[in-house]
Amino acid sequence: MSASSKHPQYELLYHPGIPGRGEFIRLAFEAAGVSYSDIANESSEGYGIVQKVTMQQNSIESDAGNPPIFAPPALRVPGAGPSGRPLVISQTPNILQYIGAKIGLVPDDEVGRLYVNQLTLTALDFNNDAHDTHHPIANYLYYEDQKETALEKAKDFRENRVPKFLSYFARTLKWNHDVGKGKYLVGDRLTYADLTVWQVVDGLKFAFPKEWQARSNEFEELLGPYYENIKTEGGLKDYLTSKRRLPYSMGVFRYYPELDRP
Repeated sequence: MSASSKHPQYELLYHPGIPGRGEFIRLAFEAAGVSYSDIANESSEGYGIVQKVTMQQNSIESDAGNPPIFAPPALRVPGAGPSGRPLVISQTPNILQYIGAKIGLVPDDEVGRLYVNQLTLTALDFNNDAHDTHHPIANYLYYEDQKETALEKAKDFRENRVPKFLSYFARTLKWNHDVGKGKYLVGDRLTYADLTVWQVVDGLKFAFPKEWQARSNEFEELLGPYYENIKTEGGLKDYLTSKRRLPYSMGVFRYYPELDRP
């Protein structure tokens, strides 16, 4: 990771080997050029640490007196808690909201920060919808155990949810065009809302390539110049071609040809 002396050594606590919901946080750090540790992916003992802090179902605390965590991802920040203890917080949008101002990925004004959070929460809803196409009944069941329902869910996702969400982001991009010049959703510089929307759109391109291609003609600016520009922002160009960028596999975005547009 890139070094930054003015920030603490942020520690990302997430499952190893998959982008998942931890990827939204990785993108923020990488775009801003801020150093962080991806605990589960950096050592053989890392996932044990993640499990101890974030997955103890019978514990009333997570780490150093912090309240319990429901599930990864979580962020641990040395020295940022009460009396100089580590701070541990969870939930992807909560983490992004915490680090956004600290690493320069939100506007300076309160209204702008609210818009960023608004877009991020909406994009994460889209992310959840994409996940549910291959696990529409229960997370603990294999895809093959719920395939028939998945086919129905994916059809609704493609025909209704995809255009609804993409239309919203396209309208927001147009709304901000005078200031953002078609490059940003809020204001005149990159925010974590851009990164969150980009990651979901990129995952959609992997999991539903035929649907993505068809929609690219409908949402030309969003899935064309905007999507391509984000990849060049800050440290993203180097990150996206590095081994740190984990490939899509068995996380949120999975490619099942039968779920894509016929």
